[in-house]
Amino acid sequence: MVKLAAKCILADSTVGKTALAQIFRSDGAHFQKNYTLTTGVDLVVKTVPVPDTGDSVELFIFDSAGKELFSDMLDKLWESPNVLCLVYDVTNEQSFHSCSRWLEKARAQAPGGSLPGVLVGNKTDLASRRAVDSAQAQEWALSQGLECLETSVKEMENYDAPFHCLAQQFHRLYREKVEVFRTLV
Repeated sequence: MVKLAAKCILADSTVGKTALAQIFRSDGAHFQKNYTLTTGVDLVVKTVPVPDTGDSVELFIFDSAGKELFSDMLDKLWESPNVLCLVYDVTNEQSFHSCSRWLEKARAQAPGGSLPGVLVGNKTDLASRRAVDSAQAQEWALSQGLECLETSVKEMENYDAPFHCLAQQFHRLYREKVEVFRTLV
């Protein structure tokens, strides 16, 4: 049994990322209806079991301020991330387009510029107001090497899937590095 630790960056602005982190932390037990703007960083820590392995990944989820006003302080806070969770609001096309900027910023902080991650479309409960097509998001995520998922934190649908996906991605990288090391000795 191996317990790994991964630094996870949660990025974008006013799209429900704090709600996503909080509902994940509480295992779906608590949805806070009112949030204040994140002005620094909130840290959420949770251990995620990796299926069929007995291993787990402790995710240190850095829920950081998404407003441009706070972006300068992110460089230090985002240093050397292991995985990335980009969140956009499916009812807000601008939030989707800003994911490119956030991805570039996060990858600039990653060792080697490579950063596994997931693109998450939130607020699927607002289907009548959808502005970002699922296929469009899927296509962009694939072109960037990201997994793509959708969720409704408000309806508690699929809120844990992004984090389980990230834990599995990180664990897979760990196993690959172990195998490379074994071939060297």
